[in-house]
Amino acid sequence: MNKRNFDKDKILEMYAKVTKDTLMETLEIEYIDAGADYLVAKMPVNSRVHQPMGLLHGGASVALAESLGSGASLMLIDSSKQEIRGIEISANHVRSKRSGYVIGKAKLLHRGRTLHLWEIKIVDENDVLISICKITNIVIDR
Repeated sequence: MNKRNFDKDKILEMYAKVTKDTLMETLEIEYIDAGADYLVAKMPVNSRVHQPMGLLHGGASVALAESLGSGASLMLIDSSKQEIRGIEISANHVRSKRSGYVIGKAKLLHRGRTLHLWEIKIVDENDVLISICKITNIVIDR
């Protein structure tokens, strides 16, 4: 998708539809903003995403990051001819969170013909860094 024909509302509407009955719906991930080279979503922090100590589970943060990075790559391809697969993800969890919500923003670092590299910063509602992740996606033909 190029910047000239980018339609944020259309993108967000599409994500609201395709995430029905998926992990994103289970975790209550909601896509809230998009641009030609970024995608933003929020996720509530509650018992649904806690680990046994009552804190945000690192796996839930990674699920948010992968949902953002993979979803963002979808904006860059012709989905009638290509698909996206995550091939590597890494995460550093720097702060814990018990309640409220977190917001992730995937920003494009590299857009190659077959590989996309995204950085996903996850912050809380006060813009405090919770986790930082990196995902590499491969573009494959259908």
